[in-house]
Parts: sequence; C-alpha cells; structure tokens
Amino acid sequence: MSRPGTAPAPARTPAWRYAIGMFGTSIPINMIKGSMILFYVDILGLDVRAYGVVMVIYAIIDAIDNPVLGHLSDRTRSRFGRRRPWLLVGAPMLAACMIGFFSAPASLDGIGLLLWFAVFAILCEAFDSMLNANYGALLPELYPRERDRAVANGLRQGFQLVALVISLAVTPLLTTQVFGTEETTQGFRTTAIIYGAIALVVIVFMALGARENPRYSTRERPPLLGSVWSIVRNRMFWTVGLTGACYGIAMALVLSGIQLYVRYSLGLPVGNALYLQGIVILVSAGGLVVWTRVVARRGALWAWRVAFAVLAASFAALFLATDLVTAIAAGVLVGAGWSGMLATNDLIVARVLDADAARNGEHREGLFLSAFGFFGRLNGIVTGLSLTSLGVFFGYNSGDDPGADPGLAFRVYLCVYPFILTTIGAVAARFVSVPLETPPEASEPPSGPASPTPTADPPHDSATEPPSGAVAEPSSGVGDEAVEGPR
Repeated sequence: MSRPGTAPAPARTPAWRYAIGMFGTSIPINMIKGSMILFYVDILGLDVRAYGVVMVIYAIIDAIDNPVLGHLSDRTRSRFGRRRPWLLVGAPMLAACMIGFFSAPASLDGIGLLLWFAVFAILCEAFDSMLNANYGALLPELYPRERDRAVANGLRQGFQLVALVISLAVTPLLTTQVFGTEETTQGFRTTAIIYGAIALVVIVFMALGARENPRYSTRERPPLLGSVWSIVRNRMFWTVGLTGACYGIAMALVLSGIQLYVRYSLGLPVGNALYLQGIVILVSAGGLVVWTRVVARRGALWAWRVAFAVLAASFAALFLATDLVTAIAAGVLVGAGWSGMLATNDLIVARVLDADAARNGEHREGLFLSAFGFFGRLNGIVTGLSLTSLGVFFGYNSGDDPGADPGLAFRVYLCVYPFILTTIGAVAARFVSVPLETPPEASEPPSGPASPTPTADPPHDSATEPPSGAVAEPSSGVGDEAVEGPR
C-alpha cells in the first residue's frame, strides 16, 4: 500500500513495448549517419573540409542543447508524465527534418548546399537528442532491478539491430537500386519518407504505453546549474563517459563510412554494403542472447571489458580484408564485439544513475543522460576531423576529387581510427569501477515534501566494484549486492 500523500506505483510497462521504441528512434538517425557522406560529399559534391567544419559546429551546439533538453525533461510536470510529452513532440519533428535533410535540390552547390546541409544536420541531431534523452531516461525508472533492466535493454538492443538492418543494410539497396541510382538523390528522398512514417508510428505507440512512476514527478524541480555542477564533480561521470565515448565514436566512424569503404576499399558497388552490414547486424542480434547470459553470470562490468577487447581486435581484421568474403569474415568478429557493447554499455551508465539518485534523492536521469550524451556527441567532431584528414593525407576531397588512393583512405577511416579508439577504451575500461547494484527502494524519492541535502560522493572503495576479487552469484532479489570479479 502506498503511504498517505503519495501516488500509487504504476502498473508495469511490458518490456517489449518499451523496447520497441528503440526501433523507431534508430531508423531515422542511422539512415542519416550512414548515408550523409555518400549523399552530400560523394553525390552532391560537398567538399570534405566544409563537411568537417559543419560537423565541429554541430557537435558544439549539440553538446550545449543536450543538457538543456535533459534538464527541461526532468523539470516537466504534466498529467502525461515527464518524458512522454517530449517523445510525442520530438517524433514528428525528427521525421520531418530527416525528409528535409535528404531533399536537397540537386541544383544546389557552394554556399547554398553547405547551408542546407548545416541547417538540417543540426535540426536532425537536436530532435534526435530530445528523443533519446527521454527514451533512455525511462529505462532505470521503469525497471529498477538490474536483472529486469538487462532483459529490457537486451530487447531494445535487439529492436535496434532490426532497425539497423533496415536503415543501414537495406538502405543502400533502396536508395541506389530500387528507388534511385548511385548517381542520383531521388532514392534517398523516397526512402526517408518511408522511414520517417515508420519511426513516427512506432515512437508514438511506445510513448503512449510507457507507464511512468508519478512519484518521480512530485519532488521540487531541480535547478540547472546546481545539478550540472553536481554531475561534473562526479568522478564516475568522467571515467565512464570518456571510456564509453571511445566505443561510440568508433561505431560512428564505421556507420558513416562503410558504404564508401565498400565502394573504394573493396572496389564493389555500394549495394554490396547490404551483405557486410547484414552479417554484422545478424551476428550482433544473436550475440545479444549470449552476452545477456554472460552479464547474468559474470556481471556487466566484466562483460563490458571483454566486449571492448573483442571489438578492438575486429577492426584489425577488417583492415586486412581484401574482398567481400574476407570482409564478411571480419564482420563476424565486429558483430560479436558490438553486441557485447550493446548489451553492457547502458547497464554501466544506469549503475551510475542509480547511485546518483540514491545519494542525492533526486531523479534527474534526463539531465544525467544528456550529460553523458555530451561524450557521444564528440563523434561529430571526430568524424568531421577524420574525414577532413583524408583530404590532407590521401587527397580525398569529394566524389568529384577522390585523390589517388581513396581505397586506402577509407580503409584508414573505417578500420585504423576505430581500432585506435577501441584499444584506448579497452585499456581504460580495466581501470573503471562502477557502483554496486542499488536496491530499488534506495532510489525511490522520499514521500516528504523536503528535498534532502546532496551529500559528498561516497568513498569508492566501499561504493564501487573492486578491480579484483571472487565472482559472486547473480543478484536474486532486493538488497543482494553481487560484486563482479576479476577483470
């Protein structure tokens, strides 16, 4: 029974209904990231130096608007909850901006093309940030136990992989063969309209079924500056955020460059990216089942560290590929490492969110996730600089001026840069500690009207998982504190 003056706990949201939202949020942004270089640089002829400048500017703007959007979500009070209004507004806006992004007139060039690209790229990223800050914030709220959370996260990552099959593997076939050609833009516009409509329906369906906990919305609204200052003083925010960014940026490079890797490095039509991307995604989907079991047996932190190492090794194998068959063989290893990161990375972040809520007595997942998103948004800067470096080192400036060896250029872009990043991440992950699983009631907001005074961070030797020790059995109930073992 609920205490007097408190709202009753909501009915549980089915894991599949929450998870399907990832399908809707993934289709638009992954089509954008996977096709933007091919569409704007290789087909429309936008210079890579101009592309790089826009990516840096857009990453800076995104780093600023992310915490603001997350903070506004945390402060929202409505009968529809905190997160659902933002999801219902952001879905149609992202769909519309994606269609605009791929509707650039073929006659545009110079400054006109640059402005069109910049405006719609920034708008798409802003609305994607709005959606993902709110969607991600629902995970720890709807599923407070890590075991339930791991199941919901595994399902949503599975839906994301289905979306990736469509938005990455199938897209080159639709845009360059079914609805258009390799030298025209009509196929991209038609595909964007279809994907936008699908994403809108799925996100609205998920949002209307998400049953937020009203107790999380009854507290005093947290101030922006005080909350930001508390987050930036949290050591785990920096260690987990920067380490996770190594993975996020590496995959951003892969998603943005794989079509041109197939065209130039393997010397095949872009449509063959379907087979390479398809095998990576299929292996990742199957691997989610395996990695979820590994998490249950060995813990999220141990699995996270192993997955980082596997992913780093996979990029070395991909660099050595010489044709589609050897690239697909390397892609199997990429899929294995990627699925491990999908299964564990959000669980590591959620542990940090739980500890923050238990320590400070305020649920500010929107702001916290947006702050973590700052590290992810660094991929805009890195991908922009990485693409610009191809012009400096290899002479690739655009599809009209590809230089003497574009094959090597995109082999470096897709394999060498991600290998360096994931190797750094794999080493750093071995020194990262995260809090023990927080019992669900410890993160519940108190029923009284007053907000507790934030306390200093607890000593890490008592609040975090040690770097070595015996492996404990998986947690079976509230209050169990399983310590993950040697890494």
